[in-house]
Amino acid sequence: MLVHSQSDSRRRALITGGIGFVGSHLAEALLQQGDQVTVIDDESTGRVENVAHFMGHPQFRYVVGNVADQAAIDRLVSECDIVFHLAAAVGVKLIVENPLLTIETNVAGTETVLKAAQRHGTKVLIASTSEVYGKGSRIPFAEDDDVVLGATRNSRWGYAASKMLDEFLGLAYYHQKGLPVIMFRLFNTVGPRQTGQYGMVVPRFVQAALRGEPLTVYGDGQQSRCFMHVLDAVAAIMKLADCPQAVGEIFNVGSTEEVTVLELAHRVLEHVGVSKNGHEPIVYVPYEQAYAAGFEDMRRRVPDISKIHLFTEWAPKRTLDEILHDVTVSFAPDRKSKFAVESAAVA
Repeated sequence: MLVHSQSDSRRRALITGGIGFVGSHLAEALLQQGDQVTVIDDESTGRVENVAHFMGHPQFRYVVGNVADQAAIDRLVSECDIVFHLAAAVGVKLIVENPLLTIETNVAGTETVLKAAQRHGTKVLIASTSEVYGKGSRIPFAEDDDVVLGATRNSRWGYAASKMLDEFLGLAYYHQKGLPVIMFRLFNTVGPRQTGQYGMVVPRFVQAALRGEPLTVYGDGQQSRCFMHVLDAVAAIMKLADCPQAVGEIFNVGSTEEVTVLELAHRVLEHVGVSKNGHEPIVYVPYEQAYAAGFEDMRRRVPDISKIHLFTEWAPKRTLDEILHDVTVSFAPDRKSKFAVESAAVA
């Protein structure tokens, strides 16, 4: 379904991967500020229901297509003022199981977008990932830190390498051709509309808890992450888009509230209101059993967000408790999380 946009918007934006988790929230935020928004998605991992509630918006247009389709991308880029390139392979499970699709989607798609943007002189924001830091041990991760990846036989690192190549391409187009490019590395972004289908831990835990099933923790559960609400991520992306000084730069976008995966599991159980009944409803599965032999994971992943704060004054606003509340309610609208009950009591 294509709904042609009106011509009185403040800006014409194209979002690749626009019906995905982050893309759909970004599209909604841009529409709310009066922008004209076109999204393109091949529906491989994105879901139409993510944008169903604003599909009929006069400023919104949805195109079904692949980001590597040069003719389609060139036409859409020619009609916009800014591109948010979010289309990419997502989730550790998909990355490990289909490394060829991961590399081809990430690299070919980015190259197609950058070539079209160069032809039309269009600003591009490229979504990268904290995965590019690989096995780096310096915490917190800063944008100019050295990168340490594992052996090429481990498909996990193919995703990191492909996103690094995206960044190299973006910087090359900026330095050699003068194309306005901004790159941002998202750290563990979660919230409503995200599914656990591709291994994302928060929705996977919440869905299991709501079903009364044990929560599956990979490894010993002592690996730590910083989870950021998708609305905070969207706010960061929009601030970067409006920051002229951000052109030609790379930015970390994430929360600094660190939690182990095991602690996360306990907090999810608490939010959902699951009683232990004398036993811990958590099962531990070795990485080799969950993914493949030789699978490697990062022990800690914590971003240094001082650079984006310096450029835009952005900082995440929502806590992990708020994230878990929003995710729980998104799966079970009639279910009140512990956070919601406590917040109401304080109010």
